[in-house]
Amino acid sequence: MTVASQVKQTLASLKGAQANLETFALNTQNKQAKQLYADAAKQTQAIVTNLQQRVTELENEEPQYKGF
Repeated sequence: MTVASQVKQTLASLKGAQANLETFALNTQNKQAKQLYADAAKQTQAIVTNLQQRVTELENEEPQYKGF
């Protein structure tokens, strides 16, 4: 498995985790837990954004990895 495919797989996993955190935040009635989940989702979004930029860089460096 190439680095590019590993980074893309990690990105997909993080997006799934972020979606779960947002769902947990919406579904809980506990205000403290709701805030915890929302904060974690925000932090995960920041990581996702940075990782997406890295994927773009990898694809520009190695065009054969586009779309994988």
